Amino acid sequence: MSTIPENLRFAKSHEWVLDNGDGTVTLGVSDHAQELLGDVVFVELPELERVLEVGEEFSLVESVKAASDIYSPVAGEVIAVNDALDDAPETVNEDPYGDGWIAKIKLADASELNDLLDATAYAAIVAESE
Repeated sequence: MSTIPENLRFAKSHEWVLDNGDGTVTLGVSDHAQELLGDVVFVELPELERVLEVGEEFSLVESVKAASDIYSPVAGEVIAVNDALDDAPETVNEDPYGDGWIAKIKLADASELNDLLDATAYAAIVAESE
């Protein structure tokens, strides 16, 4: 069973959001998503200063099985990307909620976080798909 940290919010499309408490969030893919993908071999990072809308594709994760678009669960501006994934994309598999983060976003509207799933609701979605 996938790990689902209580301090994160989730999109139905399996992205996680960490509220950094300063108007920014960190985004990545859930443990469940990385398990479905298999061994990650490449992560296409978004451009810095790119402005994202909710649901907009902002990254691509390629694995030995497939390539999967990653969608932004919130609107805002990309303020940081995880350049370490260029040399070590497998970090998404090894530590999806830590060093495997993809981007940091300056939120356009912090209230959008309320539209995301908490860990319990996300766990229910994962359980339905298994």
